Amino acid sequence: MKKLLFFWSELKSTFWFVPVIIIVGAIFFAILILSIDGNLALKNEGIKRFFFIGSSASARSVLSTISGAMIGVAGTVFSVTLVALTLASSQFGPRLIRNFMYVRLNQVVLGTYISTYIYCLIVLNTIKDTEDYKFIPSLSILFSILFAVMNIVLLIIFIHRIAISIQADHVISEISVSIGKEVKKLFPETEDDEQEEPIIVDLEEEIAIYRNEISIPATQYGYVQYVDIDALLQLATESKSLIKLNYRPGNYIVKGIDLGTLYYHEIEEDILEKIQKQFILGSARTSQQDIELSIHQMVEIAVRALSPGVNDPYTAISCIDNLTSTLCYLSTKKFPPSYRFDDKENLRVITNAYDFELVTDVAFNQIRLYSSGNTAVVLKLMDALVLIHKMVKSQKYKDAAKKHARKVLNVGQQCISDKEYLEILTEKSKEILG
Repeated sequence: MKKLLFFWSELKSTFWFVPVIIIVGAIFFAILILSIDGNLALKNEGIKRFFFIGSSASARSVLSTISGAMIGVAGTVFSVTLVALTLASSQFGPRLIRNFMYVRLNQVVLGTYISTYIYCLIVLNTIKDTEDYKFIPSLSILFSILFAVMNIVLLIIFIHRIAISIQADHVISEISVSIGKEVKKLFPETEDDEQEEPIIVDLEEEIAIYRNEISIPATQYGYVQYVDIDALLQLATESKSLIKLNYRPGNYIVKGIDLGTLYYHEIEEDILEKIQKQFILGSARTSQQDIELSIHQMVEIAVRALSPGVNDPYTAISCIDNLTSTLCYLSTKKFPPSYRFDDKENLRVITNAYDFELVTDVAFNQIRLYSSGNTAVVLKLMDALVLIHKMVKSQKYKDAAKKHARKVLNVGQQCISDKEYLEILTEKSKEILG
């Protein structure tokens, strides 16, 4: 079931899904309105004269004008989207193109214009004006005019959206919101989000219980996009075995490499195949279970901003602020455990799970390396670590902040030549290091 939800989520995030849904809806709507037109036989009388078209020539002219304009604007919308993608790729990095492609407004606008074009064609085809039979779908034509007006409004909104979507602050904010959503999915709210002491397990003793072991080979290459841990737990429980995983979502693997190890007494012949099916691999990383991906996107913007060709420290500082907010929020969450037990408290699955120190490394390592020579960014990194150190409650998390504070201080001592700023950095570091 979870794998189906994963594929459904991936399907919804494709660029074509929403436009196709809108187009199909427009086709059914056209059929519905045309049937109403045929059954009601509306007459062009009274106030309806101001809204309904009386001649077939005028009806064809209106529908032809609207359909031609819509398909033309649809091409313009697609071209503007491609220009925005090009600018985003050059300014923020090619891996951020996915974020721009999956903006729902872009998909809605493109789908609406194409669906209006198809709607007009369907209605246009039903207009008849012969000696034996005359049919002018007045209500359907009225709706086509309303759709045209609505599309004009959508075009204005679309242009406004594109104008702000390539601004650095907006891109950083959108990624920050995306990280927040992924955190809520991966670390759901509980009644008590206080961090618990990690479970201590003697792995050698647990593994020694089983007489046999066998490697779980990967059947293809690619990025691990999804691992159904619950299904693995069920398989291990039913076969009374232990599964140890070597990789987590976001890792790249090659065909034949060991995804993990299965420890067992007796197993079914197809158990390896069942385990392999719980891994979904693809050509690109996804954020379904990969919290590092969104953080990497933020880090990439900061690193590109610190490159000599761009030299934009304020964008990097904005990224650090948002990463700090994310890490402070993560510090209040319970990270998924590395050990999964069955109902009888038997260890069944050992995962390569995330922890706070790992996420902190992902957020700050690259930025720290590229910040060498930029005093403002080095000072901002120390400010961020001081804030994180104050916010976190777990001593383990405080130690992670201390580790990075020492590294940032070391970078500052090597690259900051101004004694005044070096003293400021040293004073800030004392709030963490003492």
